[in-house]
Amino acid sequence: MRAPHLTRVSRRRFVASVALAPTMAVGLRSLVTRDVAWAQEATPEPLGATPGVGATPPSLRTDRPFAISAIPDQDVSVLNRQFGAMADYLGQATGLRVAYVPMVDYAALVTAFARGDLHLAWFGGLTGVQAQAAVEGAAAIAQRPRDADFHARFVVRAGLDVKALTDLKGLSFTFGSESSTSGHLMPRYFLTQAGIDPERDFKGLPNYSGSHDKTIALVAAGAFDAGALNEAVWEARQAEGKVDTTKVREFYTTPAFYDYHWGIRPDVDEVYGAGAKDWVTQTILGMDARLPDQKAVLDLFQTEAFIPTTNANYDQIREVAEDLDILRP
Repeated sequence: MRAPHLTRVSRRRFVASVALAPTMAVGLRSLVTRDVAWAQEATPEPLGATPGVGATPPSLRTDRPFAISAIPDQDVSVLNRQFGAMADYLGQATGLRVAYVPMVDYAALVTAFARGDLHLAWFGGLTGVQAQAAVEGAAAIAQRPRDADFHARFVVRAGLDVKALTDLKGLSFTFGSESSTSGHLMPRYFLTQAGIDPERDFKGLPNYSGSHDKTIALVAAGAFDAGALNEAVWEARQAEGKVDTTKVREFYTTPAFYDYHWGIRPDVDEVYGAGAKDWVTQTILGMDARLPDQKAVLDLFQTEAFIPTTNANYDQIREVAEDLDILRP
């Protein structure tokens, strides 16, 4: 079912965000080259057949680094640990020279993927469909089980009497990144479903914090009365004892939607050799939490496995994004 049109959305802010992407990505090729220079020194030894795949690894080209990246939705230290570990594992398991290249923002990730500076990326739902629109044949290949049933959480300053979305009228509010699915797109959608126009019903225009961690911090500090963020980040920070519940609390969980996933470019076989795309895909899908080294990586993603996904799973996200006029034809 097609998502209803979201009215009175500030399209200018969205378009400006996407339009800045080429500028933010200037010099990315040199950044990739610099950050993966270590990869030129040695070719990692493949671990052999990926667990659950039962096939011999194909002969892949290793004269070019295989750069991966992710949306910068959390603190840099968290992302470096998470995706650095994933890059190490993929390199050992496939024999490719894999390196994680950090991005300055969501738009830069989509631009780098579209230009071919990256061949594999961890997208949110919105950035994933933007990438699919920009690169014909780009494919969503893997997600966590929870990503098929994902939610956003709405949080509020602990002292405020807020029990429902309609109670947010007249309060100040912060989203995450403008290109975030769980930090902006779907929270905005559910707000409009509740009869709230973010451009008119909040105290001032909504803020965009840039990341889920920053949203928590801003609400906890009292800079904004309420905000919306990724449920996985909220749960992780609570488990780590980094949420002061005397200052900020959760009050609403959205209905489910598809969100995070691994997306891969269609030219991976052309660049790295026949079978490369399937082997990378099966390496990710074959990760086994029963094996300590792989469990350590999976734990960083708050999952026990990755499962297959397809572009069609993100049709709802695509339709809402098209209504907001932030996808290129």
